[in-house]
Amino acid sequence: MSYRALFAPRGAAGFTLAALVARFPVGMGSLAATLLVTSLHGSYSRAGLGGAATLVTVALAGPWQARLVDRHGQSRVSVPAAVLAALGGLGVLCALELHAPLPCYLLACAVSGLGPNTGSLARARWAFLHRGDEAVLHTAYAYEGVVDELCFVLGPLAATTLATGCSPLVGYVTVGVLGLAGVLALATQRRTEPPPAGPSTDAGAASALRSPGVPALVLMLAATGLVFGTMEITTIGFAQAHGHKAAAGAVLACYALGSAMSGVLLGLWRPRGTAVVRLRWALAAMTVTLAPLPLAGGLWTVGAMLLVAGFATAPTMSTSMGLVAELVPASRVTEGFTWTTTGLLVGISAGTAAGGWLVDHAPAGTGYHVPAVAALAALALSLRLPRRSAASDLVETAGERLSVQ
Repeated sequence: MSYRALFAPRGAAGFTLAALVARFPVGMGSLAATLLVTSLHGSYSRAGLGGAATLVTVALAGPWQARLVDRHGQSRVSVPAAVLAALGGLGVLCALELHAPLPCYLLACAVSGLGPNTGSLARARWAFLHRGDEAVLHTAYAYEGVVDELCFVLGPLAATTLATGCSPLVGYVTVGVLGLAGVLALATQRRTEPPPAGPSTDAGAASALRSPGVPALVLMLAATGLVFGTMEITTIGFAQAHGHKAAAGAVLACYALGSAMSGVLLGLWRPRGTAVVRLRWALAAMTVTLAPLPLAGGLWTVGAMLLVAGFATAPTMSTSMGLVAELVPASRVTEGFTWTTTGLLVGISAGTAAGGWLVDHAPAGTGYHVPAVAALAALALSLRLPRRSAASDLVETAGERLSVQ
């Protein structure tokens, strides 16, 4: 019933399909780029630096771009951004094929990170379509978590299949083509696009980052991103060390599959207690399930451990995104979602760079010591979040006043 109500508005199915095409490359991109760089240059460090450069650009440009989206509308901002990102991807190919100096390669990687944050665009559309209906919005954010994880289940498999069955070049080009096509398709879905706030709301308005609780949430998600970034590149190196590099995508898909399964169930479950408390429990579960990773002796043992650990990911991510809608004003919701995604990507960037260095300079699997420590740090940072959002307090106060009257 919850999912039926979610897709009831006209245009909901159309925009979700377009968003799915636009977001699918997110699950392919990092692995496809790593496979391409290592096939041409044989360096995980170079791949890690390129991934870090891309994500740093996303982190720096994303909030500014989201502010423009809130002010001018999704279509007017996202399409030019997607074109720029596609040109950056073309520059990456040229730099790699021509063996250009490292700064040229990193510059191209940075430009490729200018694309729109399609996950934030989709969540902003749900917030617009179901504004005021907290039960359906809970399902919406759980559904978005499932979509993200399905992209990370199928994306690595697609990247690996294209790289081994065709060539790493085909895998990387597919990422760029799907990303651009998906954004263009999403831009045509005008019925579900939130109306722009307009320039008048921008003057004197504080950034979403100034909202109480948002900075702590961004830092917490940065620590969570460190988990994901380190785990991915460590798994690729671990698979190569065991003579099964082509199986890296399947192993990484185990983690996303566990998260997707828990996300489906989460969307049907009616939440109890405050969102912050639920988030802390999810982070505690993430810490405990990631702790045994350094003990894994083989690739498929890693896959089994990641499948179990994935069950804590969807509750962590969907609850975090739900908090955004509570903490920031409606006129800044896209920017709020993007700031949290920025924190996540900064962490992934750091994890990718650090993990790439460890793969090149330390024994295979050394990077698996990082995820549990990073998850524990995220749990500690979550203690800085307000136990109740300002929005919840306002609702409760209003209810008390009505009952008195």
